[in-house]
Amino acid sequence: MSDPLREEIRQKIVNGDFHCEKELTLSIISGKWKVVILWHLGVEGPHRFSDLQKLFPKISHKILTQQLRELMEDGIVHREVYPDIPPKVEYSMTELGMTLLPIVEMMYEWGKMRIERIRGELGAGSEAEIPRTTYETACKET
Repeated sequence: MSDPLREEIRQKIVNGDFHCEKELTLSIISGKWKVVILWHLGVEGPHRFSDLQKLFPKISHKILTQQLRELMEDGIVHREVYPDIPPKVEYSMTELGMTLLPIVEMMYEWGKMRIERIRGELGAGSEAEIPRTTYETACKET
């Protein structure tokens, strides 16, 4: 049995449409919210849908569902339904998904370093505090 993968990505591989392996990786993790979803699930552990929505107040229900569905189709995220009343659903990283965590953490560290440098450049000679974004707050440090 082959690993789970969205049909559109599988077709690109079959047709030789990827020019390099990095394109495959980007096609799986690209999406405005996927990397931070992966970070939270990988670092903090399983989350319920409502918990993820609270982490990203600007994400719509539809987009969060879509991003999670794509990650599940690609075998990166697992959805577990517990037979409680009301039903409880949790999302967690798969073993394959955990192999992406070092990449996601390096992206986080690079972004943190870059933001700090830009803040330093913008804040030099200025009294104004540069506000932290909601997106940044969602990427809490471990």
